[in-house]
Amino acid sequence: MNEHARWGADRRLEAAAAALEKNGFGARVFPDRDAVIDQVLEDARDADTVGFGGSLTLVELGLPDRLREAGRTCLVHGAPGLTPEERVAVMRRQLTCDLFLSGTNAVTLDGKLVNIDATGNRVGALAFGPKRVRVVVGANKLVDDVEDGVRRIKRDVAPANAHRLDFATPCAATGRCVDCHSPDRICRIVHVMERRPRLTDLAVYLVAEPLGL
Repeated sequence: MNEHARWGADRRLEAAAAALEKNGFGARVFPDRDAVIDQVLEDARDADTVGFGGSLTLVELGLPDRLREAGRTCLVHGAPGLTPEERVAVMRRQLTCDLFLSGTNAVTLDGKLVNIDATGNRVGALAFGPKRVRVVVGANKLVDDVEDGVRRIKRDVAPANAHRLDFATPCAATGRCVDCHSPDRICRIVHVMERRPRLTDLAVYLVAEPLGL
C-alpha cells in the first residue's frame, strides 16, 4: 500500500474507532498484527478459559496456539476430531468463558458490528455471557454502513466460507449468493450490534492491515 492509500485507510480506521467509542464499545487502532497479538496475549493473562468464535483472523494470527502455549484452556469448536455433540458442547462452554475472542464480518464507519451466522454461537457470545469479549478486525472489514456490510458478507465472505468448509450450497460452487434454501445454508442469522450490550465488556481491536475474509 502506498503512503497516500495508507493515509486514507488510517483515517477510516480512526473514524470507525471514534464511532465505536461513541456507541459504547471499547476501541483501539493497532498498526500491525504483531501489536494486536501482544495486546490479546496481555488480555488473556488472567483468563483460565478462552473461547474462539470460528474466526479466520484469529487463526491467521496464531492466537489459539499461542494461548495454549501460555497455559490457557482454549475452547475451539472447529478443532479436528470432535464429534457433532462435542462441537456443540464446546460452543456452550464458550458462552461462559473468561475471555471470548472473535472476528466480525464487518464494521461500519458509524460504529456498528455486522455479522451473519449459521448457528448463532458466535453472535450469542458476542452479546452476552463471557466475562470479556475482544473482537479483532482487519482493515478490509470496514464498510460504509449496515447495508454495505450485509452486501459484502453475502457477496464475498459467505461464498468463500461455504467453499472453505465444503458445504453443499450453490454459492460454494459458483461464488455467488442466490439466497438459497440449501440445508447447508450458512446465512441464517443477520446480527447488527448498534451499541455495546449493557452487561458485556466488549472492545474492538482495529488492525491497519487486512486480516481474514
